[in-house]
Amino acid sequence: MTTDLVITSVQQTARDLLVARILKSHPYLLHNPDTSDAGLSNSNLHLAASLGHVQICQFLVNLGHEQDGPALNENRETALTLAARGGHIETVHYLCQTDADWILGQDTHGRDALMEASRGGHDTVVQILLTYVPGGAEDAVRREDKEGNTALHFASSNGHLLVLRTLLAAGADAEHKNVWCWTPVAYSASVQAEVYLKALINQNKAQAQGKGQQSAPVAAQVQSRRWKFGTSDSSSKAKAKAAAAGLRIVRDEDK
Repeated sequence: MTTDLVITSVQQTARDLLVARILKSHPYLLHNPDTSDAGLSNSNLHLAASLGHVQICQFLVNLGHEQDGPALNENRETALTLAARGGHIETVHYLCQTDADWILGQDTHGRDALMEASRGGHDTVVQILLTYVPGGAEDAVRREDKEGNTALHFASSNGHLLVLRTLLAAGADAEHKNVWCWTPVAYSASVQAEVYLKALINQNKAQAQGKGQQSAPVAAQVQSRRWKFGTSDSSSKAKAKAAAAGLRIVRDEDK
């Protein structure tokens, strides 16, 4: 372990211990929403999740932070939504394991954690959310915000090629139009993204006609890659769910 890693580990441990000491002496601060003008009434869990502090998230949840339901800020965003937006893999994985229903939570614009992860191009986070989402991956990728945008619209408009492939493999509808009658292809961030997305769509259609399947051909061509979260037990369970959903889990460093 290098000196920088040792210092970082020590700092994280000190921070976690400090949070524990504060809440032990002041238990009423468990939620402690930020009521400042720019704070959006984010709770402690919101802030920890948005920064990817998974151990603090675990500590807060174990103390009962979410026992009455997920905390919502002024935009009606959950802690999972903020973690997904930031691309914090381990934090998203932990929160999904804690309560998968949080994945379906919608903010004031009707956007959920999957849309935020897709907009940010966090492919590994997208795959985790699709693995755990109640109701299955296909229903999740077809959900709309209040303007009719799906996760595929957000990925396309920001040019996130890996996310485009993942969403189509999960069953996203490339022909879906939002309230402005625009499809995901119409929102392509670049010529490269447009060409790539059209190629995936055509490939999907061609193989669907030949085999009577829609999303499976694309998923079958995606190579499985190693990933690792938490304990080996939790990893095995998530891998099994991913396999059942026809998805692959890829860590960002494996790309």
